[in-house]
Amino acid sequence: MNRRSFLLTAAATLPLATGALATTDATPLIEVMKSPSCGCCTGWVDHLTTSGLQTEVRNVADDQLWQMKSQLGITDALASCHTAMVAGYVIEGHVPAQDITRLLAERPDALGLSVPGMPIGSPGMEMGDDTEPFATLLIRPDGNSEIFARHG
Repeated sequence: MNRRSFLLTAAATLPLATGALATTDATPLIEVMKSPSCGCCTGWVDHLTTSGLQTEVRNVADDQLWQMKSQLGITDALASCHTAMVAGYVIEGHVPAQDITRLLAERPDALGLSVPGMPIGSPGMEMGDDTEPFATLLIRPDGNSEIFARHG
């Protein structure tokens, strides 16, 4: 390779390399899929953004949302009202921001996290002083789950 070709190649790849370096420290985007009429989903997204996480919300029809959950490995036992994706992981339901941050830091071999149902007091499900204990579950690749964090 002559000097001119080398310089042109280096110049062409510089923006790619610089962009890659710039995004390694950035918080990954959390892509949220939810029903357009769900207020608690909006509350959860507000919790994430207040916690410093970046979100992008897509309103989808309920049948499309449930089909997506199934394709991602979310069973009825793990399901909640909204589904999100971040850095290759699925996030199902009212998962606290701190659990998502921990997941991204630890990078376990897993499909993702779930807070099944809609526990009172979970992010987006606040009802004054009313709370109930809940667990965030780690969903393993085989579909089994285990407790990742306890809350309340």
